Amino acid sequence: MATSLTAPKQLADLILPADMSTAAKVFAFATMCVGMFIALIDIQIVSASLREIGGGLSAGTDETVWVQTSYLIAEIIVIPLSGWMSRVLSTRWLFAISAAGFTLTSLLCGIAWNIQSMILFRGLQGFLGGSMIPLVFTTAFTFFQGKQRVIAAATIGAIASLAPTLGPSVGGWITDNYSWHWLFFINLVPGIFVTLAVPALVKIDRPNWKLLPDADVIGIVLMTAFLGCLEYTLEEGPRLDWLGDPLIRSTAWIAVISGLLFVWRSMTFAHPIVDLRALKDRNFALGSFFSFMTGVGIFATIYLTPVFLGRVQGYSALQIGLAVFSTGVFQIMSIPLYAYLANRVDLRWLMMIGLGCFALSMYQFSPITHDWSAAELLLPQAFRGIGQQFAVPPIVTLTLGALPPERLKLASGLFNLMRNLGGAIGIAICATILNDRTNLHFFRLAEHVTASNDAAMSLLGQVSANFSGWSGDALQGDGGALKQLWLLTLREALTLTFSDIFLVLMACFIVTTAMVPLMRKVAAPAAPSADAH
Repeated sequence: MATSLTAPKQLADLILPADMSTAAKVFAFATMCVGMFIALIDIQIVSASLREIGGGLSAGTDETVWVQTSYLIAEIIVIPLSGWMSRVLSTRWLFAISAAGFTLTSLLCGIAWNIQSMILFRGLQGFLGGSMIPLVFTTAFTFFQGKQRVIAAATIGAIASLAPTLGPSVGGWITDNYSWHWLFFINLVPGIFVTLAVPALVKIDRPNWKLLPDADVIGIVLMTAFLGCLEYTLEEGPRLDWLGDPLIRSTAWIAVISGLLFVWRSMTFAHPIVDLRALKDRNFALGSFFSFMTGVGIFATIYLTPVFLGRVQGYSALQIGLAVFSTGVFQIMSIPLYAYLANRVDLRWLMMIGLGCFALSMYQFSPITHDWSAAELLLPQAFRGIGQQFAVPPIVTLTLGALPPERLKLASGLFNLMRNLGGAIGIAICATILNDRTNLHFFRLAEHVTASNDAAMSLLGQVSANFSGWSGDALQGDGGALKQLWLLTLREALTLTFSDIFLVLMACFIVTTAMVPLMRKVAAPAAPSADAH
């Protein structure tokens, strides 16, 4: 190997994957997976505990929502940058810096003294930790070939979909049993371990500082403006009436203009920050779309289920976490079956099964009623867990598996970005439908709650009598009864809206499943030689 290296002293510690034992590669890969897991679970770990965090920091709802939004904006910006940064710094040093920064900012989040400091530290945490996610994808395809690659893809696919799913469950349990500060302190031990272990274990490439003078600074600025404004618009749009709000209108226009300029820049610049040219490859373009759709399915249902259980059923954070935990259980249970089939069955068939299970899950969700609880949610969540395991890993393998190593780093960031964008857009669409359709259903139901509706008048009379007997005031009893009737009507309107959303998601996944045969089978590229490094 030394004969092919131009600077032996500089590269004395470089170890190519071909020179590593299987055990060494597995341990190095597993260590990186730990970093990926803590970065991904932190997306949703605060979602069930925002009320407690806001209370602890004396912040209102409008401010507290930024604890999650700042993390998402920062992470979605850094993910596509990670490919270029890993070429400059090398895989191991970028991963180590990311893990160290993520760990430090986790500590700072845990000791935040007000909401402003929390939002700042969460943004830094998302930015510093986000690079770890795509680096695991690229390293897996560098380390492994053949059947080992299928297992590695199954592992990272499971983590990519399982970690956000477990976030609300883990976060709710921690907050109820300890305090919200431990949502961040639990990252310290694994973060320190990853920071120290990865530089010693992952020595597959070297820094290339010569790339810095050719850095596409304009492209980086345009991409940052595009993704940052887009994420803000999607996160805050449903709450602020979209283009009816001046700030949302401004960020939307900035996102559109900077996005178009970024695409033009990336397609014309000699050394773009993101390899958009990879979209000319059919498998990569389709795979990015499928990654987008799995992001919609995973994050939209993570958003919808807790909202339903909290607003309709009145569940606490811990109860919500336990109710949605079954999705993760069924996904874990399906991993051995997927690993067995993946080496024997065309991955496109497995992907169709996975995406079909997503569609079936949405169909099973659609008959939802106001009295659904964890028992009724078990079957649709089981299908979603199985769907996540059978959809995500084959998408990863078919999309990235045939790319040569020199393109893999830049393309992986784009691929991972599509999943996060799918989640952001999916949640924004669901929140918008939730607002608009709830109002529509409420007014339609209210039209039937009239004096001619015997059932409604009977209920109103009973509730009014109960309130009057309790308060001794007939007028107060009538007011209380009307309020109860209003709340019942709103509850039913919300429930009908959830059913509408799940039917929309089902239709999307039926179309997505039908597109799978358009993908080609892939053959893995030759293993990289010493000259490639």
